[in-house]
Amino acid sequence: MKEKIVIITGANSGIGKAAALKFATEGFRVVMGCRNMELSRVVQMEMIQGSNNMNVDLLELDVSSFDSIHAFCGAFMKKYPRLDILIHNAAYLNHGEKEYKLSPEHIELTFATNTFGPFLMTHLLREHLEISEDPRVLHACTTNIKHFFDPKRKIDFDNLRGEFRGVRPFSVYKMYGDSKMALLMLNFRLAEELKEQGIKVNALQINRVKLSKETMQKMSPLWKALARTQNLTNPLPASMADNYFHICTSDEFKNVTGQLINHRRECVQPSTSEKGIAQLKNIFGSNRYPSYAVDTQNIDRIWNLATALTEG
Repeated sequence: MKEKIVIITGANSGIGKAAALKFATEGFRVVMGCRNMELSRVVQMEMIQGSNNMNVDLLELDVSSFDSIHAFCGAFMKKYPRLDILIHNAAYLNHGEKEYKLSPEHIELTFATNTFGPFLMTHLLREHLEISEDPRVLHACTTNIKHFFDPKRKIDFDNLRGEFRGVRPFSVYKMYGDSKMALLMLNFRLAEELKEQGIKVNALQINRVKLSKETMQKMSPLWKALARTQNLTNPLPASMADNYFHICTSDEFKNVTGQLINHRRECVQPSTSEKGIAQLKNIFGSNRYPSYAVDTQNIDRIWNLATALTEG
């Protein structure tokens, strides 16, 4: 198959940018899905020059907007005959945010961007993925889901459309973790739904990477100080971009689907115990994820909600 085609959302900075450069350098036809077109055009030119690959395309995409997702997918499908790899890298975590915000479709902005947007994109591009000889979908997850090892931690399903906006306390960090847990549950169900079509669907658990100055500027003074300290030892985004590439291209993961994969490229398993010492081992380890993610009632609830919000 000539020039495999990969879509990477949020490809103008951080891990997404590093991944786009990696795929372009390896000769892939890269489609950057980005919101800030002014910034992204500059990055696109850097990609072309740095990789010596002219096949780096840029299409406008705001993953928080269903209209934008429909427009992006429509433009992509008109331009390209198939899709080989879809990487859902873009995410919303505004470190300085203190206000509950809604997307154009009146969905909490973090969930719209991190959970329901990727879900809609995958469904819209499903037929183009089916054409590929080896279609793969990858979701960027996070170690933040470890907060669900706390049995009291729950997703606030009743407050995803502004129901208690301004009434309940809002935490952008909790909403981010909740949205990524929801994405992981959708990842598991999508893998089942798309298995017959040969589409592999996995998630990568992002751990520590060096944060950009732009990201740190949005943080509170305390978090900014912590980030600066961590950046002294955090690896560059390129290390995680290599994991994107390996999971989406190697024979090792050719038949792997429905998994959460850690930074060491190991398939993570659900926890069997979340009490006492076991809970501490889960939190500080990297080979277990919370059993909340495989609870069928939780999965059914987020799947049904995602389907209802994105259909039509």
